[in-house]
Amino acid sequence: MDDTEVFEEIRTLLDQVLQLGGRSIRFSPDTALFGSIPEFDSMAVVSVLTAIEESFGFVIDDDEISAQAFETVGSLAYFVSRKVAEEA
Repeated sequence: MDDTEVFEEIRTLLDQVLQLGGRSIRFSPDTALFGSIPEFDSMAVVSVLTAIEESFGFVIDDDEISAQAFETVGSLAYFVSRKVAEEA
């Protein structure tokens, strides 16, 4: 899975988990998460992480999670891409 595919999957997951009704189609890698998407709060982080684990088939350890990973849609996709590469 390449970086573009990971980004698209993350965008789709965010739309589904946060129930954005298709608004994620406008998301770019620079789209901020916290503070920009009202539905994305601390409780949503857990749901997003669970969806990522289920979709990509790996476990994210607590010590791997950082605020940086959740700054933008692109940083989250980068985090997942890195994790996918580690698991391969």
